[in-house]
Amino acid sequence: MTPHLIFLGVVFLVLAHLVGVQKKTWLLSGFNQHRVRDKEKLAKLAGSYNFIVGIAMIVAGLIDNPDAEVVLPISIVGFVILLGYVNTRMVDR
Repeated sequence: MTPHLIFLGVVFLVLAHLVGVQKKTWLLSGFNQHRVRDKEKLAKLAGSYNFIVGIAMIVAGLIDNPDAEVVLPISIVGFVILLGYVNTRMVDR
């Protein structure tokens, strides 16, 4: 069991709720929220991704496997891809 992964998973679940449900997109760093055309879609997309990452981190933290921390670099790559998608497809030029 890895308690720091479980803690990070809970943090991501809270962030998913704040962004996805309560639409607090100002919590998203790196996204240009003021130029995004559809803030509802941004909140849903980022909230869903944070939820998936949070669940993956909690599951990885509960599994007693020394390679469970591979979830962190994978989630960072996913965030970079999400950031690139939002800044190229959803932003007004």
